[in-house]
Amino acid sequence: MLRTLPRAVARSAPRYAFRARGFAAHAEHVEQIVIEGNPSKEWLANKANIEHHAAETTELWRRISFFVAVPATFLAVLWVRRVETEHAEHTEHIKAEHGGELPPTPEYDYLNKRIKPFPWGMNSLFFNPHTNKNMEESSEE
Repeated sequence: MLRTLPRAVARSAPRYAFRARGFAAHAEHVEQIVIEGNPSKEWLANKANIEHHAAETTELWRRISFFVAVPATFLAVLWVRRVETEHAEHTEHIKAEHGGELPPTPEYDYLNKRIKPFPWGMNSLFFNPHTNKNMEESSEE
């Protein structure tokens, strides 16, 4: 490893030096145009083309945002609301069938194993008593 490291550095140095020279040469050219204060017609035309392209691209993405992204988000919200309403109705139906409570979930040996408690207790950090099993009660039994 130690023998190959100097070789790798020596081999990659010319590549990085080439990139630096290319950028420096370009930067000097731009600096020369700006220092002279008399940009060429070609440079002005190129700048105008870039500004025109930027304006067109900005308008394109603004239209995509308003006419595609906003309606797609609205449709996704409607779809999720419909699905969650059906899910809530189904849960209420199951509760009605079982006397107002959900049926007990099966006790599997591999679920909710706690060897030692978390620093905040036996339950997970995002514990919700309506959806998660309360491990504080399970550990007391």
